[in-house]
Amino acid sequence: MDAQSSNGPPATDAASYLDLGITLALNNWPALTLAVQSNWGGPKSDDKRDWLCGAISEMLTERPETDAEDIEDVLIQVMNDEFDVVVDDESAGNVADEIMEMKAQAERGNFAVIQELWETWQKKSQQKSASAAMFKQVETRDEDQETDESDDDVGDVDMDDAPALVQAPREKAEPEIDEDGFTMVKKKR
Repeated sequence: MDAQSSNGPPATDAASYLDLGITLALNNWPALTLAVQSNWGGPKSDDKRDWLCGAISEMLTERPETDAEDIEDVLIQVMNDEFDVVVDDESAGNVADEIMEMKAQAERGNFAVIQELWETWQKKSQQKSASAAMFKQVETRDEDQETDESDDDVGDVDMDDAPALVQAPREKAEPEIDEDGFTMVKKKR
């Protein structure tokens, strides 16, 4: 199968597959996804996620002794520093373990897990695109119906015939002054 085809990931060797696996693992991490979607890292939150993918890949390449604990520490630190998120649900450890497992498999030439993640990601993306297109189609149809209804003038009332809602202003009561010259305070009803 051609690795550059639309059905496969754009990866040709173990390093490329590992980079793809890291990217997919981080893009599937709910804590990071929420932080990016909510712009907790600022308007360029998605760029920070991309940077993190590259930093993890670089760390694994330059320091082969890197283990899951090292990756977990980096993930927690970046979430805290860049997104102001404290990750305490052990999900960073799970993502780190997933990345280390993909690294081990990629080193053995086994890309099946990464390939499967890629295919799942593509299906989700297609479903999101289809849902967005369906939403736009329904939204356009609703706008068309609103336009049609306003053109018919069915049930419209001429506003010139509307009753006046303005009431005549009340006369202000004169303040009562007692024998000592003080103004009496009355409760409002």
